[in-house]
Amino acid sequence: MRQSQTIEKLAPALVAAQAEIGGAVKGSQNPFFKSSYADLNSVIKELKPIFVRHGFAVIQLPCSDENGVGVSTRVQHESGEYIESQFTLPLAKNDPQAAGSAITYSKRYALKALGLMPDLDDDAESAMFRQVEEKTVEQWNVELEASILAIKESIGSGDYSAGSEAWKELSTDEKHGVWVAPSKGGAFTTHERKVMQSTEFKNGDNVGERI
Repeated sequence: MRQSQTIEKLAPALVAAQAEIGGAVKGSQNPFFKSSYADLNSVIKELKPIFVRHGFAVIQLPCSDENGVGVSTRVQHESGEYIESQFTLPLAKNDPQAAGSAITYSKRYALKALGLMPDLDDDAESAMFRQVEEKTVEQWNVELEASILAIKESIGSGDYSAGSEAWKELSTDEKHGVWVAPSKGGAFTTHERKVMQSTEFKNGDNVGERI
């Protein structure tokens, strides 16, 4: 972690902000590991008003190193003082969609790892990079899992570009397999299926609020 020469004004402001921060709502479901997690949009909704109130801004930019891709996160105080850290994840496969998914996960984990959010949940059981020991028709391969989680994150954030692209890259058989109703083991909720049928999603529009 890096920081400005002094954090005399940042430190007490961060303590005050953290005293107000609660756990983000775990409103998203991981169909592969039967768990719920707080997506990036939930984390932002919890953090943003509190940070603004205490004079903070969060700046997250994509980065890469020998381990993979991720983000550099800076917590900037209005005094000019800051703390920042870089967090990267390995890629499930070497393509833009996998990189986009890793960046999305890194954004959320970086905010939590900096101590900005309690209850660090393992939303994707090591962010889709854990190997599934026994695969069945319902336990899709890692690449398909990454695509589904990217679509879900995209819907949650309101920026449909990555999700739309991930959906278009699936094969016809993969689409049929994940599109069945949730009660029959499908990957998407009724709300998510409705969004995916919208013109905005198909066009990859950004209808969400950015941090």
